[in-house]
Amino acid sequence: MQQKAAFTDKKFLVTLVFVTSLFMFWGIAITMADVLNKHFQHTMSLSKSQSAFVQFAVFGAYAVMGIPAGLFMKRFGYKKGVLLGLSLFAIGAFLFIPAANVSSFAFFGIALFIVGCGLSTLETVAHPFVASLGDQRTSDQRINFAQSFNAVGAMLGPAIGSYFLLRNNVAGSTDLTSVKVLYAVIGLVILLVAISFSFVKVPPTTDPHAVSETDEAAVNVDVAPDKKLFDHKHFVWAVAAQFFNVAAQAGTWAFFINYAHEKMGFSDAEAGNYMVLFMGMMLAGRFIGTFLMRVIAPNKLLATFALGNIIMCIIVAQSFGLVSFIALLMINFFFSIMFPTIFSLGLKNLGARTQQAASFLSMGVVGGAFFPFIMGAVADKCGIENAYYAPIICYIVIFLFAYKFYKVKH
Repeated sequence: MQQKAAFTDKKFLVTLVFVTSLFMFWGIAITMADVLNKHFQHTMSLSKSQSAFVQFAVFGAYAVMGIPAGLFMKRFGYKKGVLLGLSLFAIGAFLFIPAANVSSFAFFGIALFIVGCGLSTLETVAHPFVASLGDQRTSDQRINFAQSFNAVGAMLGPAIGSYFLLRNNVAGSTDLTSVKVLYAVIGLVILLVAISFSFVKVPPTTDPHAVSETDEAAVNVDVAPDKKLFDHKHFVWAVAAQFFNVAAQAGTWAFFINYAHEKMGFSDAEAGNYMVLFMGMMLAGRFIGTFLMRVIAPNKLLATFALGNIIMCIIVAQSFGLVSFIALLMINFFFSIMFPTIFSLGLKNLGARTQQAASFLSMGVVGGAFFPFIMGAVADKCGIENAYYAPIICYIVIFLFAYKFYKVKH
């Protein structure tokens, strides 16, 4: 009988714990940007479509940094890739200080772009790193487990942002001191993490790509070495699915506070606190999804969650009060497994091309740069509730990938 694949090997436990912690840091940064979106609407008198530039700056960095980060990782290894990502993250955070001093939204955009470059580097490195720490058949579980801590960070982001940025908002105020102080502290924390990690000795990992005589389901061996990377259809579809997944996610997150304020009557601070619950739904979904993957094929679970979000978006758009707000919260539950599962399915059986593929999958995050503009424009003209019709097309693409186009072909 075939031995059941282990979650990971004992020799990788320490490494897995540390790399998993990195997922939390970029979770904080991503959702902090959603609070900034609303804060800048107040302090810099921006429309919803204008404030969407916050998401454009962060997610747009993924398009620029994805390939360079992958090349850097391939040349210098995982550890130096992590240090590069943390360094860029810290530098971008520190640039918030002069941006606040001159009260320039364009300067904030540059700072956010550099933060985004750091996040892109961390994501490009961390996903294939976690996937490689054991049997390929359990890589979906490992990535979803690590992403659970990303969800913890996604809860901390709006909680911290709401407390320091939205809690004391005064109508007509243009004071950016709270933004400056908050990001100075974040920069210091990330810098200390980078310095600490530079002293950590990371044990060498076994390269599964070098294994020739083995079960191709268990080890990430290239099943079609004569093919170019983009000839692997499951990988191409994974990039497309990731693009639309992050597009829908960024738009949904960016205007959550607006929906809670305009349709439910919550204050901005109350809406920010509800965003913590919103992110908690993602955390619950990650843990439940990781458990369900023991008995349900990852692609089938992904397809089911995509259908779930189509239904939730329709309910949200109807503006049914509490029912629609609960549906909005549930969108994040169904989001939970999408990013890591698409990432994992897209990397399967690519062998030596895995790191290059991870770069392109990370670049798929650029979808989050553009979609908030679309949802913001719809919200400005037709109401915030109608903006939630837009992500449905994204979930249709994800469903098609999960239902049919995820399959690895020789």
